[in-house]
Amino acid sequence: MTTTPTPRGTARTLAVTSGKGGVGKTFVTANLAAALAERGQKVLVLDADLGLANLDVVLNLYPKLTLHDVFTERCTLDDAILPAPGGFSVLLAGSGLVEYSRLTPDVREKLLHILDTVKPRYDWVLLDTGAGISDVVLYAISLAKDVMVVATPEPTSLTDAYATIKVLATQQDRRKIGLLINQANRAGEGKLICGQLQQVLERFIGASPEKGFQLNLLGEVKSDVSVRQAVLKRQLLLENFPGSDAAQAIKALATKLLG
Repeated sequence: MTTTPTPRGTARTLAVTSGKGGVGKTFVTANLAAALAERGQKVLVLDADLGLANLDVVLNLYPKLTLHDVFTERCTLDDAILPAPGGFSVLLAGSGLVEYSRLTPDVREKLLHILDTVKPRYDWVLLDTGAGISDVVLYAISLAKDVMVVATPEPTSLTDAYATIKVLATQQDRRKIGLLINQANRAGEGKLICGQLQQVLERFIGASPEKGFQLNLLGEVKSDVSVRQAVLKRQLLLENFPGSDAAQAIKALATKLLG
């Protein structure tokens, strides 16, 4: 059963971010895009991890044209948007580009222009941001209406996730932030972690439902050997292991986001 696509011009924008690297953020983003496309949604993934992009690696794509070429006007935006496995589109960023490691007025203006241009064409635009709280990452997140922070149960990941959520809540005045726990060790671990983070946020930034802030658990993806196999193959989990627990969890995430 498919969901009726959102009317063009009202694309939902979701920034997928994380406090630290290595938590599976890009892998989740790509498979979430495939899950949304499977439900009849027209989806674009914009690789906003400027300078350290790896969405092309996850999808096993070898782009001739990237966001860098659009920025430098070597090609048009339409030329750089590519079809990806899973039935969605991607706008990939180049890796190792030092000039995008800091937020300049030029980068700010061009990113905003690109997003404004693509939003009328899609039902969903997913921004796969970099990790951490650099100016470039925070600006990319600010362009999206909604945010999903990806974290693992590891203490360092949770510490960095808390720091990221705190910055987004205070600097961007975010009243609702989504949380996805990846590589969960057992069922229900995501709910426990979300509750713990909410309690810490309540103590340090006054984040409570009564004050208008909510940390919303969007889902948990349990550790699954199929994920590692898909990563090594550079293929989508939803296409190669659609019946796996992790794939089902990402499909459930898509269903929840569609409401």
